[in-house]
Amino acid sequence: MATRSQIASWTGAEAGDVLESAADFDRVSSIESASAGSIVFATDVTTLASALASPAGLVLAPISLKAAHAANAAARTLWLRDPRYGFAVVAQRLEVRQTAQIHPTAIVSPSAEVGEGTSIGPGAVVLDGVKLGRGCEIGPRVTIYPHVVLGDRVQVQAGAVLGAKGFGYARNAESGEYVLFPQQGMLVIEDDVDIGANTTIDRGALGETRIGRGTKIDNLVHIGHNCVIGRNVIIAAQTGISGSSVVEDGAILGGQVGIGEHATVGAGVILGGGAGVLTGKKMHGPGEVFWGRPARPLKEYLRDLARLKRR
Repeated sequence: MATRSQIASWTGAEAGDVLESAADFDRVSSIESASAGSIVFATDVTTLASALASPAGLVLAPISLKAAHAANAAARTLWLRDPRYGFAVVAQRLEVRQTAQIHPTAIVSPSAEVGEGTSIGPGAVVLDGVKLGRGCEIGPRVTIYPHVVLGDRVQVQAGAVLGAKGFGYARNAESGEYVLFPQQGMLVIEDDVDIGANTTIDRGALGETRIGRGTKIDNLVHIGHNCVIGRNVIIAAQTGISGSSVVEDGAILGGQVGIGEHATVGAGVILGGGAGVLTGKKMHGPGEVFWGRPARPLKEYLRDLARLKRR
C-alpha cells in the first residue's frame, strides 16, 4: 500500500502536484482493468482521456500535458517527465516479495556464499566458491558453475547457466585435432543485472567475463568467454556475442544480433534486430543505429535496400 505523497516521492513528481488524500493505492494495472486502488499511466492525450474515464485512483501523466488538462485532472493525477518509467518504479516498490529461502531441492555447495535476502529456486545448482550478493533471486533449474560472483539484487530466470567453460580450442596444424584451451577464469556479474530464461554466460578463459551494473539480458542470449559488457546495456533475445568482445555502456542490442569475436560495440550504439558485427569490427557513435549483415549505419543500410529494389 502507498499514499499519493509516497508515490510522488518515488517518481519525482513536483511537490506542488502532491495533493494529500486519504486514499491508499495497492497495485498498478492497465487502464482497462483499473479499479479504485489502481495506479495507471498515460503517454498522450488519448490515453490520458481513457485513464481519467476509468475507475483508476491515480493516473501518472506527462508533464507536457499539464497546462491543458490540469484543471479537470489534478485530483487524480501526478505529472511526470516520463510516466512509463515512473509506473515501472511504482510497480517495483509495490511488489510483494516472498521471504527469501533456499528451496529444499536446490543444491548449494557448502563453500558457496549466499547473501542476506537471496532466494534460490527449485532444482537450482550453486557450485563451489560461488558468491551471491544480497537480495538476489535465482530461478528454478539455474546452474551456477564454480567461482562465479554475483553482486546485489541480481535476477536470474529459470534455466540460465552461468560460468560454464567457454568455446575456445587450440588446433594441431598437422593432425587437425582440437584441444580445449584452458577455461579457468571467472564470471563477474555486477549489481542490479537481470538475466533471462535459458541464457548462457561463459566464464573467462584465463581472465574474466564481466557483466556491468544495471544491464538487462533477455531470454536465450549467449555471451562468450572473456566478453566485457558495460553498464545499463540492453540485450534482446537470441543474441549471440562471441568471445573477447566488448559492449560498452548504454548500448542496445536488438533481437538475434550476432557479434563476432574481438569486436567492439561503442557506448550508446544501437544495433537493430538481426544485425551482424564482423570479427574485430568497432562500431562507434552514441545513439547511432546500425542495421543489416554486416551491420552498417541505418541510412547506408536503407540506401542499399533502395538500390536492390531498383535492380
